[in-house]
Amino acid sequence: MNKMNMKKQIGFIGVGRMGAAMVRRISCSGISCVVYDKNIEAQANIPQKIKFTTNLNNFIESLSEPKQIWLMLPAGIVDTVITELKPYLKNGDTIIDGGNSHFTDDIRRANELKNDGINYLDVGVSGGVWGEKRGYCLMIGGSKNEYEFLEPVFKALAPGVSGAKRTQGRENEPSPAENGYLYCGENGAGHFVKMVHNGIEYGLMAAYAEGFSILKHANQGLDKTDVDAETAPLESPMNYKYELPLKDISELWRRGSVISSWLLDLIAQEMFFSEDLDNYTGKVSDSGEGRWTSIAAIDLGVPTPVLTTALYSRFFSQQSDSFSNRVQSAMRHAFGGHQEKNTLNGGEK
Repeated sequence: MNKMNMKKQIGFIGVGRMGAAMVRRISCSGISCVVYDKNIEAQANIPQKIKFTTNLNNFIESLSEPKQIWLMLPAGIVDTVITELKPYLKNGDTIIDGGNSHFTDDIRRANELKNDGINYLDVGVSGGVWGEKRGYCLMIGGSKNEYEFLEPVFKALAPGVSGAKRTQGRENEPSPAENGYLYCGENGAGHFVKMVHNGIEYGLMAAYAEGFSILKHANQGLDKTDVDAETAPLESPMNYKYELPLKDISELWRRGSVISSWLLDLIAQEMFFSEDLDNYTGKVSDSGEGRWTSIAAIDLGVPTPVLTTALYSRFFSQQSDSFSNRVQSAMRHAFGGHQEKNTLNGGEK
């Protein structure tokens, strides 16, 4: 069987919230998926027509050669799963890590697997729970040849050029980037770009959250507050007597404003259900990439005060409750289905 036919099949390990949605999107494009997950309950997340197994041997035997196996797993267990897979893999097979691994782990894994002739691609995936419908933004690192070989899979997952209005001046055949996927460079490059993407995400979310918090507190002049030696009084209470309609402002800013965005769309949706966002405690988790972005910035000597302060605000949210933090929690839940978690002690909401 020649390599051209292999583009029509891919193995998938890990079908949680995001992995299952990706499998469903891929399968709709005509590419066959074979799914392995140790949790039998995960089968309920994928269509019956897709082959699913909880047995690793059965999974491997169902794959055509050369094998292309996409991992959609928490970063902490990727090495363990690769170790389990290695005895079954041959020269020319490929592992794709679509989770949020650190880029230096990608470099190490690629070098280790290269000794056995096994290819390794790192793919940063953005799109959250909406990606099945909207498509996923894919940032890819590794062998250029292997990237080209798997390009049909990336095309199937990506939004396509209709995902955004074309940039003025771009009139030729849409590039891969315009279609929503990009070969970023050698191993680690994909997850490096995704890491910075998530660092920017932290900063954007913090800016929206702080802005809405100012709007919410613009009515403080209406309150009678005790003045003591430990509290700075509101200097001009008469200037802050606005009861502002936050959910309507979030809708307003979606239309024609400079700060309109998908994140703002999600804020508007959440505020429509509950303007005070009382269903959130405001404990804003950080999943790692924001920390890694700040560390990389320090290593490179690049000043990133906005991104680093946004990260610190998430740490602070674990010990305090504020409307600003509830706005960030609401956005995380809306775009990624993330539940609030106390990252200081590991406790769930």
